[in-house]
Amino acid sequence: MSRGRSIALAAGAGTIGAALWWRKNPSPCPYWQRFWIEAPHPGITRKRLIEALDPRPGERLLEIGPGTGYYSLPVSNYLGSDGGLEVFDIQPEMLEHVLRKAGEQGITNITTAQGDAQALVHADQSVDGAFLVTVLGEIPDKQIAINEIARVLRPGGRLVVGELFGDPHYVSLGEMRRCAEQAGLVFERRVGNPLAFFARFAKPAA
Repeated sequence: MSRGRSIALAAGAGTIGAALWWRKNPSPCPYWQRFWIEAPHPGITRKRLIEALDPRPGERLLEIGPGTGYYSLPVSNYLGSDGGLEVFDIQPEMLEHVLRKAGEQGITNITTAQGDAQALVHADQSVDGAFLVTVLGEIPDKQIAINEIARVLRPGGRLVVGELFGDPHYVSLGEMRRCAEQAGLVFERRVGNPLAFFARFAKPAA
């Protein structure tokens, strides 16, 4: 076997090994690797998120795991001065980055909160909607996180989850639906295809 082929095989094995480790040890993308989340997101575009989330003026929305604001800034523009987007992350560096970018663009309706998605700091029934994109699989206990989101959603509120196949922390629509239904949320629709999609769930109004 040639030296080049040996190196390629070793690199491939290392990549697969790293992906398997990440799946068994979920954790957020560290700030120093933010170039991964700043790259274009094929299939889970901003336009598709807006279609699934349907943000409206005056609403209060929550984004969990905003990264550097790839989706945060466009969504905030739909909420107007009477509404607001709170970005929630376990890493203060990410939150600071989002606020810095918002300030550069003159956006003033974004606020931040730091913490663990498995124990949200928000009051019961305090937000109109929540979304997270390629983040659910990074949370050690997905069920607890979705339970928490369901708790803070107002009756009639919605949750939108984005996933991209190939991400080491990819969560299938089937697994997502099981967690959401256990939390009392109802599946409404999928925007996109099985490999790159946004899934929308609703909290019953009654």
